Amino acid sequence: MKSAYELAMERLNKSSPTVKLSAAQKKELAEIDSLYASKVAERDIFLKDELTKASAKGDWEAVEQIEKQIVSEKKTLAAELEEKKEKVRQQKS
Repeated sequence: MKSAYELAMERLNKSSPTVKLSAAQKKELAEIDSLYASKVAERDIFLKDELTKASAKGDWEAVEQIEKQIVSEKKTLAAELEEKKEKVRQQKS
């Protein structure tokens, strides 16, 4: 008798089977991950520095704006990352 988990996994595989990736695709995905991790880190360092400067000046409006910018840029970069990774996954191996 199968567990509920096993039954759910079977149904999932029927509705959207797992895609087998080639070694080249896996390598390209890893490179994309690395590139975007560095982009996120770069923007995070720059904006945290700006945040520190604004805090030191006591410009709380700028602090709030920079915090919103940090969140926005992380979301944008995450969306770009997923878009590029999906393109790689869709390529024929």
